[in-house]
Amino acid sequence: MENNQDLTLNYEANGKDSSNAVHDQDCIFLTKAVEEAYAAVSCGDGGPFGAVVVKDGEIVVQCHNMVLRNTDPTAHAEVTAVRMACKKLGRRDLSDCEIYASCEPCPMCFGAIHVSKIKRLVYGTEAEAAVAVGFDDFIADAIRGTAKFQKVHLEIKKADGGVAEAARGVFQKTKSQFAMY
Repeated sequence: MENNQDLTLNYEANGKDSSNAVHDQDCIFLTKAVEEAYAAVSCGDGGPFGAVVVKDGEIVVQCHNMVLRNTDPTAHAEVTAVRMACKKLGRRDLSDCEIYASCEPCPMCFGAIHVSKIKRLVYGTEAEAAVAVGFDDFIADAIRGTAKFQKVHLEIKKADGGVAEAARGVFQKTKSQFAMY
């Protein structure tokens, strides 16, 4: 990484109660996520997004956006972190974990965080910071429920007839064969 001095983040705890320990820990792990965001750009793996998954005050994984490296539009930092943490811990339930993200997660990343049951999300900056430098404004719109910036050009059609019935039926016909989250 070039010029590590630029990556040093300073923070100041406020107050003198037990929330200081949580605040300090949040700042430490969020700093790691921000450093990962810089690393993503520095090594050419992807956009400036980083994430850290923590369990019991210890880092399980820390990673960054891998979209360019993996040629995978779903390899966002948070999704990659969830995948890696699940693999490392050998389970899909991360309800005893927290995630720290350099930026407010997009809907896909939020979905991965939600279905993995992570108990806490701490993010560094709002989605509008990414939008301001050219990232898709769909992120902020979806999170806020606004259409102010919406520019998705995608036709969406719900099927009908027999194929729609078959798609609906698969849930009832297979419900005894899989375990819900």
